[in-house]
Amino acid sequence: MLVNILTGVWVFSAIGIVVLVLLHSPKGDGLGSLGGQAQLFTSNKSAEVTLNRVTWTLTILFMGLTTVLSAGWLG
Repeated sequence: MLVNILTGVWVFSAIGIVVLVLLHSPKGDGLGSLGGQAQLFTSNKSAEVTLNRVTWTLTILFMGLTTVLSAGWLG
């Protein structure tokens, strides 16, 4: 029962990470950085900071649950 709940949370966190990474704004770090244009768009807005925090939280949750579920510590 607990394994099923944790697996559901694990799947939710995986889908959430994919969605949040796709929502992040591009940073212009590709070939545009050669011309110095990367510095124009480096401001962090509050929405971007919140998006980063939620993404990191889901990533830590995902990695922790991956370790617990794959190690078989729950039986």
